[in-house]
Amino acid sequence: MSKQTFDRILQSQGFGSRKYCRDLISDGEVRINGEPFTDYSARLETDGLVFHLFDEDWIYREHVYIAINKPSDFECSRRPSHHPGILTLLPEQFTWRDVQPVGRLDHDTTGMLLLSDDGAFIHAQSSPKRHIKKVYVATTHEAVTDELVATLLAGVQLNDEPAPLAAQTCRKLAEHELEIVLEQGKYHQVKRMLAAAGNHCSALRRVAVGGLTLEALDLELGEWCFLEAEQLDLLVPDK
Repeated sequence: MSKQTFDRILQSQGFGSRKYCRDLISDGEVRINGEPFTDYSARLETDGLVFHLFDEDWIYREHVYIAINKPSDFECSRRPSHHPGILTLLPEQFTWRDVQPVGRLDHDTTGMLLLSDDGAFIHAQSSPKRHIKKVYVATTHEAVTDELVATLLAGVQLNDEPAPLAAQTCRKLAEHELEIVLEQGKYHQVKRMLAAAGNHCSALRRVAVGGLTLEALDLELGEWCFLEAEQLDLLVPDK
């Protein structure tokens, strides 16, 4: 990575306008190696840079890749209409960095949601050509039967789709709970597929994307984490 002036580094990390970042640095609010670093025009190597600000250590990241265990009643939108936006659960600088959800979960759907400020990553993860599996656990109103599982595996016709949509895999977990794996990302897909198969989804949770599982991340509802290289590798198909 090339060197940048310190004020531009702070700005790129989402800590505000360039002027505000200059003021933070000049006022001694930012520390490097335990000491205030007050020269905002100093050119620093970004690779491996760690600085202390607002009582936290921050590692320079060219892009951020985030996973959050989304609670219910949050909207995956930068302009929410009926519920709080998911970005309200994250530090404010992520809004400055233009972090966006990778796809969307319904406001009442919980579980793994990815976010990033890397447009290429968002596009790749959202593209149906990548065949990235998403694993959901659905709680059903009616009991899960062998016939229901078989119907979802065979495919159901939704009103606005040209061809039937089928689960990649589907299995019964409990009397009123099933796991369903999809490669598409259609609007309300799991709920609509269950309705088309003669049942009703009363709760839905996404537990994995690709090979990355919510269990491995060990996040409570509303908690988030940065994704590192080895975790991002799990989002690539067939890994």
